[in-house]
Amino acid sequence: MSSSKPQLGSLAIQAPSLTPQIVHVRPETCLDLSIFKGVLRSYRVLDDTINMRLNRTTAFMHDQERQKTSREKVSAEEQACSRLWQELVANWSRRKELIQYCVGVVDQSSQEKQDIVDSQTSSSSAVRKARAEKYSQEVKRDQIHKELTVETIVKQRSIDAFRSRCMYFVPPSTDVEARMLWDAANAR
Repeated sequence: MSSSKPQLGSLAIQAPSLTPQIVHVRPETCLDLSIFKGVLRSYRVLDDTINMRLNRTTAFMHDQERQKTSREKVSAEEQACSRLWQELVANWSRRKELIQYCVGVVDQSSQEKQDIVDSQTSSSSAVRKARAEKYSQEVKRDQIHKELTVETIVKQRSIDAFRSRCMYFVPPSTDVEARMLWDAANAR
């Protein structure tokens, strides 16, 4: 896993911003579960408000359509679905990156504690401290891994809501990741 720190913008929070907030995720973000869960919660706002976002995006596209002198062949609803799908896929990708990064951070921290426990040169107090910290890291690791399961549920719920409103939408075949998500959702 790459040791670089991902920069994750909050593009998907409520409404896209021209100047998105950049969250600099550091190992400390991952090792403090309340901060980690807070960041994930902010990234899940888009999924939690998908119907509202579809309504807003459709209204925006209708306004755009009315202001144009030449009519395009793509309806406002189709444009809204396409735009929201792109936002969803980008948001899911950022969340996946965050979770995977934090899994790596917590795994590495746990391994460092295990190395101290296994070391023949460590003092007994250092070993006791490392065991306690390792246990704490394992609890964090389990919590972060559970977020992968939650992520699957959140994604599926969003896809179901999206498909109920965008029944005729199909992602372009050129967007491989989005297409794989779409095909997986249709296969269930």
